[in-house]
Amino acid sequence: MQTRIDKMEEESLMKKIFDSRTFISICYYGFYLVIGISMLIKQPFGNPPDEYNRFLIPQYIAQNGTLPNGYEEAIRIGGYGFSYAFQPILPYMFQGYAMRLVSVFTDSEEILLYTARSVNLFFGFCTAWIVLRLSGKWFSNRRFGWFFAFLATFLPQSIFVHTYVNTDSCCMLSIAIMLYGLTLGLENGFSVGSSGILAAGIILCALSYYNAYGYILSCILLFTAYFLRKSSDKIQFDIKGFLKKGGFISAIVLLGIGWWFIRSAILYDGDFLGLRTRHECAMLHAIPEFHPDTRVTWKSQGYSFWDMATGSDFWTLSILSFIGVYGPMTITTSLWVYRFYKALFLMGALLSAAIPISKAEGIRGFYQERKVFRLFYHANMLFCIIMPLLLSLYYSYSTDYQPQGRYLLPALLPVCYYTIHGLEKAWNLKFINLKFINKPKRKNQVLTISVILLCMIIMGLLMVTVYGYAFPYYEANPIAP
Repeated sequence: MQTRIDKMEEESLMKKIFDSRTFISICYYGFYLVIGISMLIKQPFGNPPDEYNRFLIPQYIAQNGTLPNGYEEAIRIGGYGFSYAFQPILPYMFQGYAMRLVSVFTDSEEILLYTARSVNLFFGFCTAWIVLRLSGKWFSNRRFGWFFAFLATFLPQSIFVHTYVNTDSCCMLSIAIMLYGLTLGLENGFSVGSSGILAAGIILCALSYYNAYGYILSCILLFTAYFLRKSSDKIQFDIKGFLKKGGFISAIVLLGIGWWFIRSAILYDGDFLGLRTRHECAMLHAIPEFHPDTRVTWKSQGYSFWDMATGSDFWTLSILSFIGVYGPMTITTSLWVYRFYKALFLMGALLSAAIPISKAEGIRGFYQERKVFRLFYHANMLFCIIMPLLLSLYYSYSTDYQPQGRYLLPALLPVCYYTIHGLEKAWNLKFINLKFINKPKRKNQVLTISVILLCMIIMGLLMVTVYGYAFPYYEANPIAP
Protein backbone atom coordinates (compact mmCIF):
# COMPACT_ATOMS: atom_id res chain seq x y z
CA MET A 1 0.00 0.00 0.00
CA GLN A 2 2.82 2.39 0.95
CA THR A 3 4.57 1.59 -2.32
CA ARG A 4 1.47 2.58 -4.28
CA ILE A 5 1.21 5.83 -2.33
CA ASP A 6 4.88 6.61 -2.94
CA LYS A 7 4.43 5.92 -6.64
CA MET A 8 1.38 8.15 -6.82
CA GLU A 9 3.25 10.94 -5.03
CA GLU A 10 6.17 10.61 -7.39
CA GLU A 11 3.94 10.68 -10.45
CA SER A 12 2.17 13.73 -9.07
CA LEU A 13 5.48 15.53 -8.53
CA MET A 14 6.70 14.65 -12.00
CA LYS A 15 3.45 15.81 -13.53
CA LYS A 16 3.68 19.13 -11.75
CA ILE A 17 7.27 19.73 -12.79
CA PHE A 18 8.15 17.90 -16.00
CA ASP A 19 4.84 16.75 -17.39
CA SER A 20 3.52 20.29 -17.19
CA ARG A 21 4.86 21.02 -20.65
CA THR A 22 2.87 24.22 -20.97
CA PHE A 23 4.51 25.89 -17.96
CA ILE A 24 8.02 24.78 -18.86
CA SER A 25 7.50 25.72 -22.50
CA ILE A 26 6.34 29.21 -21.52
CA CYS A 27 9.52 29.64 -19.46
CA TYR A 28 11.66 28.24 -22.27
CA TYR A 29 10.20 30.29 -25.12
CA GLY A 30 9.55 33.35 -22.99
CA PHE A 31 13.15 33.53 -21.82
CA TYR A 32 14.35 33.15 -25.41
CA LEU A 33 12.17 36.02 -26.61
CA VAL A 34 13.10 38.34 -23.74
CA ILE A 35 16.82 37.84 -24.27
CA GLY A 36 16.59 37.77 -28.07
CA ILE A 37 14.46 40.89 -28.47
CA SER A 38 16.54 42.89 -26.01
CA MET A 39 19.75 41.94 -27.84
CA LEU A 40 18.19 42.62 -31.24
CA ILE A 41 17.35 46.17 -30.18
CA LYS A 42 20.40 46.96 -28.08
CA GLN A 43 23.20 46.04 -30.47
CA PRO A 44 24.55 48.98 -32.52
CA PHE A 45 24.31 48.47 -36.28
CA GLY A 46 27.42 46.81 -37.65
CA ASN A 47 28.75 45.77 -34.25
CA PRO A 48 28.05 42.04 -34.72
CA PRO A 49 30.54 40.24 -36.98
CA ASP A 50 30.44 41.62 -40.53
CA GLU A 51 26.82 42.73 -40.20
CA TYR A 52 27.34 45.88 -42.24
CA ASN A 53 28.50 43.98 -45.34
CA ARG A 54 25.83 41.32 -44.98
CA PHE A 55 23.07 43.91 -44.58
CA LEU A 56 23.92 45.30 -48.03
CA ILE A 57 22.11 42.40 -49.71
CA PRO A 58 18.70 42.58 -47.95
CA GLN A 59 18.94 46.35 -48.26
CA TYR A 60 19.42 46.02 -52.03
CA ILE A 61 16.49 43.60 -52.28
CA ALA A 62 14.28 45.93 -50.23
CA GLN A 63 15.12 48.91 -52.43
CA ASN A 64 14.96 47.20 -55.84
CA GLY A 65 12.62 44.25 -55.33
CA THR A 66 15.02 41.96 -57.23
CA LEU A 67 17.94 39.70 -56.41
CA PRO A 68 21.37 41.22 -57.01
CA ASN A 69 24.09 39.92 -59.27
CA GLY A 70 27.21 39.17 -57.24
CA TYR A 71 29.16 41.74 -59.26
CA GLU A 72 26.84 44.62 -58.24
CA GLU A 73 28.97 47.47 -56.95
CA ALA A 74 26.29 48.48 -54.43
CA ILE A 75 26.75 45.26 -52.46
CA ARG A 76 30.48 44.80 -52.96
CA ILE A 77 32.56 44.58 -49.77
CA GLY A 78 34.99 47.45 -49.56
CA GLY A 79 38.61 46.39 -49.78
CA TYR A 80 37.90 42.73 -50.40
CA GLY A 81 36.31 43.36 -53.80
CA PHE A 82 33.60 40.66 -53.75
CA SER A 83 30.09 40.30 -52.38
CA TYR A 84 28.16 37.68 -50.46
CA ALA A 85 25.61 37.49 -53.27
CA PHE A 86 27.69 34.90 -55.13
CA GLN A 87 26.68 32.38 -52.44
CA PRO A 88 23.14 31.24 -51.53
CA ILE A 89 21.18 34.16 -50.06
CA LEU A 90 17.81 32.71 -49.05
CA PRO A 91 17.96 34.24 -45.52
CA TYR A 92 18.77 37.64 -47.04
CA MET A 93 15.80 37.24 -49.37
CA PHE A 94 13.46 36.73 -46.40
CA GLN A 95 14.99 39.75 -44.70
CA GLY A 96 14.97 41.92 -47.82
CA TYR A 97 11.35 41.30 -48.75
CA ALA A 98 10.27 41.73 -45.12
CA MET A 99 12.04 45.10 -45.14
CA ARG A 100 10.38 45.97 -48.43
CA LEU A 101 6.97 45.27 -46.90
CA VAL A 102 7.71 47.31 -43.79
CA SER A 103 9.07 50.19 -45.91
CA VAL A 104 5.51 50.73 -47.17
CA PHE A 105 4.66 52.03 -43.70
CA THR A 106 7.93 53.63 -42.57
CA ASP A 107 11.28 54.71 -43.94
CA SER A 108 13.01 54.56 -40.55
CA GLU A 109 16.42 52.95 -41.02
CA GLU A 110 16.32 51.72 -37.45
CA ILE A 111 12.98 49.95 -37.92
CA LEU A 112 14.17 48.40 -41.18
CA LEU A 113 17.28 47.07 -39.45
CA TYR A 114 15.15 45.61 -36.66
CA THR A 115 12.94 44.02 -39.31
CA ALA A 116 15.89 42.23 -40.90
CA ARG A 117 17.17 41.09 -37.51
CA SER A 118 13.68 39.94 -36.52
CA VAL A 119 13.67 37.44 -39.37
CA ASN A 120 16.67 35.74 -37.78
CA LEU A 121 15.08 35.96 -34.36
CA PHE A 122 12.12 34.09 -35.85
CA PHE A 123 14.52 31.49 -37.28
CA GLY A 124 15.97 31.12 -33.80
CA PHE A 125 12.54 30.70 -32.25
CA CYS A 126 11.74 27.96 -34.76
CA THR A 127 15.09 26.34 -33.99
CA ALA A 128 14.26 26.35 -30.28
CA TRP A 129 10.90 24.75 -31.06
CA ILE A 130 12.45 22.01 -33.20
CA VAL A 131 15.21 21.36 -30.66
CA LEU A 132 12.62 20.87 -27.94
CA ARG A 133 10.74 18.35 -30.07
CA LEU A 134 14.01 16.66 -31.01
CA SER A 135 14.93 16.29 -27.36
CA GLY A 136 11.88 14.10 -26.82
CA LYS A 137 13.13 11.78 -29.55
CA TRP A 138 16.75 11.65 -28.49
CA PHE A 139 16.20 11.18 -24.74
CA SER A 140 13.70 8.76 -23.23
CA ASN A 141 14.13 10.51 -19.87
CA ARG A 142 12.45 13.88 -20.29
CA ARG A 143 14.67 15.46 -17.64
CA PHE A 144 17.75 14.96 -19.77
CA GLY A 145 15.76 16.09 -22.80
CA TRP A 146 15.01 19.43 -21.18
CA PHE A 147 18.64 19.80 -20.16
CA PHE A 148 19.68 19.20 -23.78
CA ALA A 149 17.19 21.78 -25.08
CA PHE A 150 18.26 24.46 -22.59
CA LEU A 151 21.95 23.83 -23.27
CA ALA A 152 21.62 24.00 -27.07
CA THR A 153 19.26 26.99 -27.11
CA PHE A 154 20.80 29.19 -24.40
CA LEU A 155 24.49 28.74 -25.04
CA PRO A 156 25.51 32.44 -25.25
CA GLN A 157 26.92 32.15 -28.77
CA SER A 158 23.94 30.12 -29.97
CA ILE A 159 21.36 32.76 -29.16
CA PHE A 160 23.67 35.55 -30.36
CA VAL A 161 23.61 34.42 -34.01
CA HIS A 162 19.83 34.80 -34.06
CA THR A 163 19.94 38.51 -33.20
CA TYR A 164 21.71 40.13 -36.15
CA VAL A 165 21.85 39.91 -39.95
CA ASN A 166 23.62 36.76 -41.15
CA THR A 167 23.01 33.37 -42.76
CA ASP A 168 24.16 31.38 -39.72
CA SER A 169 20.73 31.62 -38.09
CA CYS A 170 18.92 29.95 -40.98
CA CYS A 171 21.72 27.38 -41.12
CA MET A 172 21.12 26.42 -37.48
CA LEU A 173 17.41 26.07 -38.17
CA SER A 174 18.10 23.88 -41.20
CA ILE A 175 20.33 21.55 -39.16
CA ALA A 176 17.68 21.14 -36.47
CA ILE A 177 15.04 20.38 -39.12
CA MET A 178 17.27 17.88 -40.92
CA LEU A 179 18.09 16.02 -37.72
CA TYR A 180 14.45 15.99 -36.68
CA GLY A 181 13.29 14.75 -40.08
CA LEU A 182 16.02 12.11 -40.11
CA THR A 183 15.08 10.97 -36.61
CA LEU A 184 11.40 10.66 -37.50
CA GLY A 185 12.30 8.88 -40.72
CA LEU A 186 14.39 6.27 -38.94
CA GLU A 187 11.47 5.65 -36.59
CA ASN A 188 8.62 5.45 -39.10
CA GLY A 189 10.35 4.26 -42.24
CA PHE A 190 10.51 7.69 -43.86
CA SER A 191 6.83 8.42 -44.15
CA VAL A 192 5.59 11.27 -46.31
CA GLY A 193 5.65 13.62 -43.32
CA SER A 194 9.16 12.82 -42.10
CA SER A 195 10.49 12.83 -45.67
CA GLY A 196 8.97 16.26 -46.24
CA ILE A 197 10.57 17.59 -43.05
CA LEU A 198 13.95 16.19 -44.06
CA ALA A 199 13.62 17.73 -47.53
CA ALA A 200 12.70 21.13 -46.06
CA GLY A 201 15.80 21.05 -43.87
CA ILE A 202 18.03 20.18 -46.82
CA ILE A 203 16.57 23.03 -48.87
CA LEU A 204 17.17 25.59 -46.12
CA CYS A 205 20.71 24.30 -45.60
CA ALA A 206 21.58 24.26 -49.31
CA LEU A 207 20.39 27.84 -49.74
CA SER A 208 21.98 29.31 -46.64
CA TYR A 209 25.45 28.04 -45.69
CA TYR A 210 27.98 25.89 -47.54
CA ASN A 211 29.84 25.00 -44.32
CA ALA A 212 26.89 22.90 -43.14
CA TYR A 213 26.69 20.76 -46.26
CA GLY A 214 28.22 17.89 -44.30
CA TYR A 215 24.78 17.34 -42.77
CA ILE A 216 23.26 16.91 -46.21
CA LEU A 217 25.85 14.27 -47.03
CA SER A 218 25.27 12.49 -43.71
CA CYS A 219 21.51 12.49 -44.24
CA ILE A 220 21.99 10.92 -47.67
CA LEU A 221 24.33 8.25 -46.28
CA LEU A 222 22.06 7.37 -43.35
CA PHE A 223 18.98 7.36 -45.56
CA THR A 224 20.73 4.93 -47.91
CA ALA A 225 21.95 2.73 -45.06
CA TYR A 226 18.41 2.48 -43.71
CA PHE A 227 17.44 0.29 -46.66
CA LEU A 228 20.27 -2.18 -46.05
CA ARG A 229 19.20 -5.32 -44.18
CA LYS A 230 21.00 -8.47 -43.13
CA SER A 231 18.94 -11.55 -43.92
CA SER A 232 20.21 -15.14 -43.81
CA ASP A 233 23.80 -13.93 -43.51
CA LYS A 234 23.34 -11.84 -46.65
CA ILE A 235 23.15 -8.08 -47.06
CA GLN A 236 20.00 -7.08 -48.91
CA PHE A 237 19.14 -3.66 -50.27
CA ASP A 238 15.53 -2.55 -50.58
CA ILE A 239 15.99 -0.85 -53.93
CA LYS A 240 12.26 -0.30 -54.44
CA GLY A 241 11.78 1.50 -51.15
CA PHE A 242 15.01 3.45 -51.65
CA LEU A 243 14.00 4.72 -55.09
CA LYS A 244 10.42 5.47 -54.11
CA LYS A 245 11.15 7.42 -50.95
CA GLY A 246 14.47 8.80 -52.12
CA GLY A 247 12.85 10.01 -55.32
CA PHE A 248 10.14 11.79 -53.34
CA ILE A 249 12.71 13.62 -51.17
CA SER A 250 14.94 14.40 -54.17
CA ALA A 251 12.05 15.85 -56.15
CA ILE A 252 11.14 18.25 -53.35
CA VAL A 253 14.76 19.28 -52.82
CA LEU A 254 15.44 19.85 -56.51
CA LEU A 255 12.31 21.98 -56.83
CA GLY A 256 13.39 23.96 -53.80
CA ILE A 257 17.03 24.61 -54.70
CA GLY A 258 17.32 24.04 -58.44
CA TRP A 259 16.30 27.58 -59.38
CA TRP A 260 19.20 29.11 -57.45
CA PHE A 261 21.94 26.94 -58.91
CA ILE A 262 20.50 27.27 -62.43
CA ARG A 263 20.46 31.05 -61.96
CA SER A 264 24.08 31.02 -60.77
CA ALA A 265 25.17 28.83 -63.68
CA ILE A 266 23.54 31.27 -66.14
CA LEU A 267 24.94 34.40 -64.50
CA TYR A 268 28.44 33.11 -63.85
CA ASP A 269 29.30 31.06 -66.95
CA GLY A 270 28.49 27.66 -65.51
CA ASP A 271 29.84 28.33 -62.00
CA PHE A 272 26.70 27.10 -60.22
CA LEU A 273 28.31 27.33 -56.76
CA GLY A 274 29.61 30.86 -57.37
CA LEU A 275 32.92 30.22 -55.60
CA ARG A 276 35.17 30.55 -58.64
CA THR A 277 33.38 33.71 -59.77
CA ARG A 278 33.62 35.25 -56.30
CA HIS A 279 37.38 34.68 -56.40
CA GLU A 280 37.60 36.27 -59.85
CA CYS A 281 35.61 39.27 -58.63
CA ALA A 282 38.02 39.70 -55.72
CA MET A 283 40.95 39.47 -58.14
CA LEU A 284 39.46 42.36 -60.12
CA HIS A 285 38.41 44.72 -57.35
CA ALA A 286 40.30 43.96 -54.13
CA ILE A 287 42.89 46.39 -52.81
CA PRO A 288 46.46 45.05 -52.41
CA GLU A 289 46.08 44.45 -48.68
CA PHE A 290 43.17 42.03 -49.24
CA HIS A 291 43.93 40.83 -52.76
CA PRO A 292 43.96 37.02 -53.03
CA ASP A 293 47.47 37.12 -54.55
CA THR A 294 49.01 39.49 -52.01
CA ARG A 295 47.03 38.94 -48.82
CA VAL A 296 49.20 37.87 -45.90
CA THR A 297 48.17 34.45 -44.62
CA TRP A 298 49.88 31.61 -42.82
CA LYS A 299 50.04 29.76 -46.12
CA SER A 300 51.42 32.68 -48.16
CA GLN A 301 54.17 33.24 -45.60
CA GLY A 302 55.37 29.67 -46.03
CA TYR A 303 54.23 28.34 -42.66
CA SER A 304 52.90 24.81 -42.41
CA PHE A 305 49.42 23.92 -41.29
CA TRP A 306 50.96 22.54 -38.11
CA ASP A 307 52.73 25.85 -37.43
CA MET A 308 49.38 27.65 -37.43
CA ALA A 309 47.61 25.00 -35.36
CA THR A 310 50.27 25.02 -32.65
CA GLY A 311 51.66 28.54 -32.84
CA SER A 312 48.56 30.72 -33.00
CA ASP A 313 45.55 31.58 -30.89
CA PHE A 314 43.25 29.55 -33.14
CA TRP A 315 42.13 27.06 -30.50
CA THR A 316 41.69 29.61 -27.73
CA LEU A 317 39.63 31.98 -29.90
CA SER A 318 37.58 29.16 -31.40
CA ILE A 319 36.66 27.56 -28.07
CA LEU A 320 35.91 30.82 -26.27
CA SER A 321 33.82 32.23 -29.13
CA PHE A 322 31.97 28.93 -29.55
CA ILE A 323 30.81 29.45 -25.98
CA GLY A 324 30.23 33.17 -26.31
CA VAL A 325 32.12 36.22 -27.60
CA TYR A 326 29.89 39.05 -28.81
CA GLY A 327 30.38 42.03 -31.07
CA PRO A 328 33.27 41.97 -33.57
CA MET A 329 35.03 39.38 -31.37
CA THR A 330 35.59 41.99 -28.65
CA ILE A 331 32.92 41.37 -25.97
CA THR A 332 33.91 38.51 -23.71
CA THR A 333 31.98 37.29 -20.71
CA SER A 334 32.85 36.11 -17.21
CA LEU A 335 35.73 33.67 -16.84
CA TRP A 336 33.37 31.38 -14.91
CA VAL A 337 31.01 31.16 -17.86
CA TYR A 338 33.82 29.73 -19.97
CA ARG A 339 34.94 27.43 -17.18
CA PHE A 340 31.44 26.06 -16.65
CA TYR A 341 30.84 25.23 -20.31
CA LYS A 342 34.31 23.85 -20.93
CA ALA A 343 33.96 21.58 -17.91
CA LEU A 344 30.44 20.51 -18.92
CA PHE A 345 31.32 19.74 -22.54
CA LEU A 346 34.53 17.96 -21.63
CA MET A 347 32.97 15.88 -18.86
CA GLY A 348 29.98 14.92 -21.00
CA ALA A 349 32.15 13.97 -23.98
CA LEU A 350 34.50 11.85 -21.84
CA LEU A 351 31.62 10.05 -20.15
CA SER A 352 29.91 9.45 -23.47
CA ALA A 353 33.09 7.95 -24.93
CA ALA A 354 34.20 6.01 -21.85
CA ILE A 355 30.99 4.31 -20.74
CA PRO A 356 30.18 1.24 -22.87
CA ILE A 357 27.33 1.45 -25.34
CA SER A 358 24.08 0.06 -24.06
CA LYS A 359 21.23 -1.33 -26.12
CA ALA A 360 19.11 1.67 -25.26
CA GLU A 361 21.75 4.15 -26.38
CA GLY A 362 21.22 6.71 -29.10
CA ILE A 363 18.00 7.54 -30.84
CA ARG A 364 15.17 5.29 -29.81
CA GLY A 365 13.69 3.31 -32.65
CA PHE A 366 13.87 0.33 -34.90
CA TYR A 367 17.63 0.00 -35.09
CA GLN A 368 18.54 -0.45 -31.42
CA GLU A 369 19.54 -4.00 -32.25
CA ARG A 370 21.37 -3.03 -35.44
CA LYS A 371 24.84 -2.49 -34.02
CA VAL A 372 26.55 -1.71 -37.33
CA PHE A 373 23.93 0.88 -38.26
CA ARG A 374 24.17 2.44 -34.80
CA LEU A 375 27.93 2.78 -35.16
CA PHE A 376 27.49 4.21 -38.65
CA TYR A 377 25.02 6.75 -37.29
CA HIS A 378 27.46 7.92 -34.62
CA ALA A 379 30.29 8.06 -37.16
CA ASN A 380 28.15 10.44 -39.23
CA MET A 381 27.39 12.63 -36.24
CA LEU A 382 31.10 12.81 -35.40
CA PHE A 383 31.76 13.77 -39.01
CA CYS A 384 29.24 16.62 -38.64
CA ILE A 385 31.17 17.80 -35.58
CA ILE A 386 34.61 17.55 -37.17
CA MET A 387 33.81 19.01 -40.60
CA PRO A 388 33.09 22.62 -39.44
CA LEU A 389 36.30 22.52 -37.40
CA LEU A 390 38.37 21.37 -40.39
CA LEU A 391 36.84 24.07 -42.60
CA SER A 392 37.56 26.72 -39.99
CA LEU A 393 41.17 25.54 -39.76
CA TYR A 394 41.51 25.65 -43.54
CA TYR A 395 40.06 29.16 -43.83
CA SER A 396 42.30 30.50 -41.07
CA TYR A 397 45.34 28.95 -42.72
CA SER A 398 44.77 29.75 -46.39
CA THR A 399 42.40 32.75 -46.40
CA ASP A 400 43.24 34.39 -43.06
CA TYR A 401 39.69 34.23 -41.74
CA GLN A 402 39.68 35.06 -38.05
CA PRO A 403 38.87 31.98 -35.93
CA GLN A 404 35.29 32.43 -34.78
CA GLY A 405 32.97 30.14 -32.86
CA ARG A 406 30.12 30.85 -35.26
CA TYR A 407 31.99 28.83 -37.88
CA LEU A 408 31.80 25.87 -35.48
CA LEU A 409 28.15 26.29 -34.48
CA PRO A 410 26.91 23.78 -37.09
CA ALA A 411 28.38 21.17 -34.74
CA LEU A 412 26.33 22.41 -31.76
CA LEU A 413 23.44 19.94 -31.68
CA PRO A 414 25.59 16.76 -31.92
CA VAL A 415 28.01 18.24 -29.36
CA CYS A 416 25.15 18.94 -26.94
CA TYR A 417 23.68 15.50 -27.59
CA TYR A 418 26.88 13.66 -26.68
CA THR A 419 27.43 15.95 -23.70
CA ILE A 420 24.02 15.25 -22.18
CA HIS A 421 24.03 11.62 -23.28
CA GLY A 422 27.32 11.10 -21.45
CA LEU A 423 25.74 12.42 -18.26
CA GLU A 424 22.68 10.24 -18.86
CA LYS A 425 24.82 7.12 -19.28
CA ALA A 426 26.72 7.93 -16.09
CA TRP A 427 23.49 8.49 -14.19
CA ASN A 428 22.19 5.08 -15.24
CA LEU A 429 25.27 3.18 -14.05
CA LYS A 430 24.52 0.71 -11.27
CA PHE A 431 27.02 2.14 -8.81
CA ILE A 432 25.20 5.50 -8.95
CA ASN A 433 22.45 3.87 -6.87
CA LEU A 434 24.08 4.90 -3.63
CA LYS A 435 22.48 4.46 -0.27
CA PHE A 436 20.81 7.85 -0.13
CA ILE A 437 19.29 7.56 -3.61
CA ASN A 438 18.77 3.83 -3.86
CA LYS A 439 15.01 4.18 -4.24
CA PRO A 440 13.58 5.08 -7.66
CA LYS A 441 11.47 7.84 -6.15
CA ARG A 442 14.41 9.50 -4.44
CA LYS A 443 16.70 9.05 -7.42
CA ASN A 444 14.18 10.73 -9.74
CA GLN A 445 13.74 13.56 -7.27
CA VAL A 446 17.50 14.12 -7.10
CA LEU A 447 17.70 14.10 -10.90
CA THR A 448 14.76 16.48 -11.20
CA ILE A 449 16.26 18.97 -8.79
CA SER A 450 19.70 18.67 -10.41
CA VAL A 451 18.37 19.34 -13.91
CA ILE A 452 16.31 22.30 -12.70
CA LEU A 453 19.38 23.80 -11.04
CA LEU A 454 21.54 23.22 -14.10
CA CYS A 455 18.96 24.80 -16.41
CA MET A 456 18.75 27.78 -14.06
CA ILE A 457 22.54 28.06 -14.11
CA ILE A 458 22.51 28.03 -17.92
CA MET A 459 19.92 30.82 -17.99
CA GLY A 460 21.83 32.73 -15.32
CA LEU A 461 25.12 32.52 -17.23
CA LEU A 462 23.39 33.84 -20.34
CA MET A 463 21.97 36.76 -18.36
CA VAL A 464 25.43 37.49 -16.96
CA THR A 465 26.83 37.52 -20.49
CA VAL A 466 24.09 39.72 -21.95
CA TYR A 467 23.27 42.11 -19.12
CA GLY A 468 26.56 42.07 -17.27
CA TYR A 469 29.01 42.31 -20.18
CA ALA A 470 27.41 42.94 -23.58
CA PHE A 471 24.94 45.70 -22.68
CA PRO A 472 27.43 47.79 -20.67
CA TYR A 473 29.76 47.56 -23.69
CA TYR A 474 27.01 48.71 -26.05
CA GLU A 475 26.16 51.64 -23.78
CA ALA A 476 29.81 52.69 -23.68
CA ASN A 477 30.16 52.21 -27.45
CA PRO A 478 26.82 53.24 -29.02
CA ILE A 479 28.36 53.55 -32.48
CA ALA A 480 29.87 50.44 -33.97
CA PRO A 481 33.54 50.69 -34.99
